[in-house]
Amino acid sequence: MPRIGGLPLFIASISAGVITYYRDASVGTLLLLLMASSAVAFLAGLTEDLTGKVRALHRLLLTMVSAAVGIYLLNAVVVRVDMGGLDVLMQYRWIAIPLTVVLVAGIANAVNLIDGFNGLASVVTMFMLFSLGYVAWQVNDIFVMTAALVIGGAIAGFLLWNYPFGLIFLGDGGAYFVGFMLAELAILLVARNPQVSAWYPALLLVYPAFETMFSIYRRLLVRRTSPGMPDGIHLHSLIFRRIVRWAVGYRDARMITRSNSLTSPYLWALSLLAVVPATLFWRHPWMLLGFFLIFVFSYVWLYLRIVRFKVPGWMAIKRRNK
Repeated sequence: MPRIGGLPLFIASISAGVITYYRDASVGTLLLLLMASSAVAFLAGLTEDLTGKVRALHRLLLTMVSAAVGIYLLNAVVVRVDMGGLDVLMQYRWIAIPLTVVLVAGIANAVNLIDGFNGLASVVTMFMLFSLGYVAWQVNDIFVMTAALVIGGAIAGFLLWNYPFGLIFLGDGGAYFVGFMLAELAILLVARNPQVSAWYPALLLVYPAFETMFSIYRRLLVRRTSPGMPDGIHLHSLIFRRIVRWAVGYRDARMITRSNSLTSPYLWALSLLAVVPATLFWRHPWMLLGFFLIFVFSYVWLYLRIVRFKVPGWMAIKRRNK
């Protein structure tokens, strides 16, 4: 299957930027600068999709370059973290800029990590982008709102071809592009609007971010392997193998495709455990922190249940007769 789904996303976003420029030059200019910032990360992923020769470390470093371009063109830098004395440190550019670069590259890589099944990363990131658009509308940030809705709309168009049959995949180019955009818009929304809590994007993006952190912990400290070494025991992989595939079967391509498409809704629901409260309580740090901890606890509890073959009954699918 073609892995160049990121290319139509990128083209659609640029096209929307050009149209926006002719309708509102100030917003359109910012949107096109955002597209320009993403170009290095997108091209690194797309090159990997076409050649298979760009190492994960190199893609990560090139995404950091895109983050640096975003800082230069849009001043997209972390200005506060809403954690007491740590906000004082954000006043120093030599601290804020490296932190921003690492966070943007990390989120882009995290979206690529969860892009394992038809519709999984697409729907999860679409939820997040529409949430960003809603909060931006609440604070009258037309640029962030427009950018979030443009990219979310492009993903919705891609989804028609990706889910449920997987006629085209996001690929690394698409995943890095969407992840980069999510991180940049989240940083810009908080930086441009002091009424938005810094814990809003922390909760909004916690699913892909925590999945990545948990994977690094599992590989480095539990399995004692390289944190960059791929494995098949991500939460979405466990749900596929121990819940869905067991029930549906895997004797032919039709069964495998069906199992693939039935896996994603479990993770859509999990992501909403963070996206919904983030959207509702975007200005209330203590509420956001509380739901952040609830998500982390729920994720770890669910992972341990499934990995120990103790799948909760409400997750089970009735097994088909083979």
